[in-house]
Parts: sequence; structure tokens; C-alpha cells
Amino acid sequence: MAGTSVIPATEPSRLAAVRRYSILDTPPDGAFDRITALAARRFGVPISIISIVDQDRIWFKSHHGLPVEQIGRDPGLCASAILSNDPHILTDASIDARSLANPLVAGDFGLRFYAGVPLTTHDGHNLGTLCIIDKEARPIDQSEIDDLKDLAAIVMDQIEVQLSARRAVTQAELMAKEIDHRVMNSLQFVSGLLSMQSRSLKDSEAVDHLRLAANRVAAVAQVHRHFYAEATDQASCIAFLRRLCAELESILGKQIDVVGEEGDVPTTLVQPIGLLVNELVTNAAKHGEGVIEVRYEIENNHHSLIVSDEGRDLPKDFDSAAASQSLGMRVVTSLASQLGGKLISGRRPDGGSCFKVSFPARQ
Repeated sequence: MAGTSVIPATEPSRLAAVRRYSILDTPPDGAFDRITALAARRFGVPISIISIVDQDRIWFKSHHGLPVEQIGRDPGLCASAILSNDPHILTDASIDARSLANPLVAGDFGLRFYAGVPLTTHDGHNLGTLCIIDKEARPIDQSEIDDLKDLAAIVMDQIEVQLSARRAVTQAELMAKEIDHRVMNSLQFVSGLLSMQSRSLKDSEAVDHLRLAANRVAAVAQVHRHFYAEATDQASCIAFLRRLCAELESILGKQIDVVGEEGDVPTTLVQPIGLLVNELVTNAAKHGEGVIEVRYEIENNHHSLIVSDEGRDLPKDFDSAAASQSLGMRVVTSLASQLGGKLISGRRPDGGSCFKVSFPARQ
């Protein structure tokens, strides 16, 4: 809580420790609230607080019996309590020289009893206190002080556990990014080997197959990079398609226009959408003519991906299900199924082939 206290020379390092634990202004936590409720019952007091002393304020992580989230640091009882590693005890604040001028004692609040134990980190910094408060003067014996110290140790253990958990998550994320980076590099390496092998062959059909395989592996690498670059649960699909198709343009040597509506999809859908676009665009570059268009439409939470070109129309008897005998169409059909959609083939009104996959945005 809040007599004026001398700021020690070690205050900057203590404040750095407060920042390191990242506890200030965090939401209420049931574990801490249960401790303050237990402390109030154990000692028969109306108020129990877990405080963190910031540079110019005292913020309450838990405040049982007091509808206030923070107060100014100066003057402050908790600010005085953290100056020592020993419990700060005021059995009757109205006659204690340390607190006579304190506005919480002399003012309307009428504080009479205060007992606070510092929350000490493993490296010796006092972040704040666990304190109990009463508006009546009262004694406190050593066994009660020991109990309060044990509860403060539990609070600090919980703070340390939460810090360790955050560090573990951060480390896991860094490891995952490193693994993703290595996977992407390996895929690009395989793609490069396949491309080199295709240049050493004379059989045109074998060359085409190897180049197609190299492009597919390269596409997987590109999608992998874009997919894991997204740090949120939702991603802008049109922005992803623009990045992907810009890279496909350089690989295929074809102009690819990406048009459509802005809309987010779960990042789990980004990977099949990217691989689907790669197959359809590669097919259009091989069999079609002119500019390839990738269109993304959204209507009533239903999304549609349309890939078309300006080449020859599909045969009137073309059936994508029958065409699924080819590897490319089998891949496309499988990816459409992953999205919960279905592949539809047709002709553009102005001529050219068109493939469309519609799917629900939420799977």
C-alpha cells in the first residue's frame, strides 16, 4: 500500500526485475485471488493484497476486500515494506512513528494494522508484497508471521512458474522456427537437384516430369515459408496469394493477375490453398495461353478460389473427375477435399479454361 520511503541505489535493477516478470497490468488470476482470500480468512482481516511496486505506483495483482486496482507509490506502506527482506509490521499504525503521517492512517481510510512480507525473487529483488490490512489495531505473533511468510513464498513460486512457462513457450517457438527454416531449405535443395537432373536428360517427357516435380517441391517450400510466417490464427488469404503468385510468375515465366476480396481464413487453410493454387496455375501455364488470373471471392462466409487463363476452351466433354487419372488432377481433387470443397471445371465467358473450388471459411 502507500510514509515516504527513501529510494535505494538498487532501485533500477529492481524495476528491471519487475519488467522481466511481465506481471504488471495482467488480468486477474484465480490462483492469486485464492491466496488473498485465504490470507484474509486465516488472519481474520477484511483486506488482503498482492502488490507489485512500480516506478510511480503500487499495482495490485489481487485485492481481496478492497475495490481499488492501484494507488500512488509515494507515500506508501508497500513501498516501505520492499526496502527490507524482513516483514513490515504495524500493529497500531496510529501510534507508530513510521506511519503517523501516512494519509491512509491519518485520513478517512483509517488504517490501523498492516503486515506485509516482501515478494523476493531468486536473485534477491523485492517485486512487491503480500500484505494484510485491518482498520482495527491488533497484535500478531511469530507463528502468524511465519504463516504469512509461507503464503508470500507460494505467491512468489506462482510468479516464478508463470515466468518459466512463458520462457518455455518462447523457446519452443524459436525451435519451431528453426526447424521450419531447415525444412524449407531442404525442400528448396531437393527442388534444385531435380531441376539440375532435368537439364542432364535428353528425353523430353522425362525432362517435363522432372521439371514439374521440381516446381511442386519448390511450391511446397514457398507455401511452407508463407504458412509459418503467419503468427496469428487468421491470415489474409488475398495477401498470401499475391506473395505466392509473384514467386510463381518468376518460376513459370507467365503473367499472373491476383484479384479478389480481402478476407481472413484460419492459418490451417493457408497450406492447402497455396498448394491448390500452385497446381492450378502450373496447369494453366502448361496447357493454357495468355494471362493467368487467380480470383478470390467471399460470399456469406463461403470462399471461392478461381484460376483461369485465356487459352483454348476445355473440351465440352471434359470431366475433372475423369481427368483425375492424372497426378495433377488427383492432387487438386485431394486438396479441394481437404478444404471441404469440390472442384468445378468450366469455360470463361470470354473464352479460356476455368477451375473453381468453393469451400467454407470455417472448417
